[in-house]
Amino acid sequence: MPRFLFFIFILSNLSFAQITVLDSVSKFPVSYATISFGDGQGIFADDEGMFVFNKKLYPDVDSLFVSAIGFKNIAVATNQLPQQLFMTASTDELDEVVVIGNIPNRKFKIETLKPYLDDDYYNCWLPTIESEIAVYFPKTTNKDQKLSSIIFPIALESKDWKKRKRSNSDKKKFSTLFKVQFYANDNGLPGKVLTYETTVFRATEKDGDSYELNVEDYNLYVPKDGFFVSIQVMGYTDKAGKLLPNKKYKEIKSKNGVVKIPTNFRPLLPFTNDIKDKNTFIKRVFINGNNWVKFDKGNGFESSLLKRELYNYGIGLKYKTFRD
Repeated sequence: MPRFLFFIFILSNLSFAQITVLDSVSKFPVSYATISFGDGQGIFADDEGMFVFNKKLYPDVDSLFVSAIGFKNIAVATNQLPQQLFMTASTDELDEVVVIGNIPNRKFKIETLKPYLDDDYYNCWLPTIESEIAVYFPKTTNKDQKLSSIIFPIALESKDWKKRKRSNSDKKKFSTLFKVQFYANDNGLPGKVLTYETTVFRATEKDGDSYELNVEDYNLYVPKDGFFVSIQVMGYTDKAGKLLPNKKYKEIKSKNGVVKIPTNFRPLLPFTNDIKDKNTFIKRVFINGNNWVKFDKGNGFESSLLKRELYNYGIGLKYKTFRD
């Protein structure tokens, strides 16, 4: 068989589709869109809006559901997948926005809420693709407060388990992409987004025990009833920061058949019991109706963290508090 025909034959048997998600008006890519399918399964598009769906791996999946902040959800049949999917902006979801101008020489002081750091493996949340973690922050003053940066605690794993608590031990390498969202307070739960900016950052072992994300240019002012900051793992990246295809589940053979175990990604996210209130909420992006639930006992979570009374992910903040 000629090489060209053989190549076509192989491609047809793989039955995969490379698809790009685009804005229907601007034709720009919709970066990091969520693609849900099947029973609690899903993947993410990359920064160029591209994802790959393999029909051979998911023969029983007949529809894909695509969602992204600021756009209307769409559904498409897998038996006729186009090379491009177009999403329409969801303008009806936009709330009234109060714009505070940048007043020259406005006096302020920098305030810092320190993050809660911990390198103990057993005190950490193991990030999986379907989980989004949000932390609530109340407004602490009547004065205007503008967010400057968010500090995300990170726990590093040592290559040698016996030396895992030593500061000079070699750390396991990783390059992981996270997505960040800011939500309004909706009766104690994360509500509508405060910005439609696509906010991602790449963490590596070289960042140390935390990653500080600068959000100064977003002009985010703390609402009077507080706000939520969320973090969600997208998957591993290459050396250039490009999101790689990642498996949501690991398949492990057991005596009862093949068992699907959620894939965990480094770095680990340390939880703490040093915060008085329970301010952390969890959402399973692809399952449980995509609803927010407080991370607490009796809310349907099976977690060793709750058994150890570790209820909060201790995100830190830096913000400007204006004096006038």
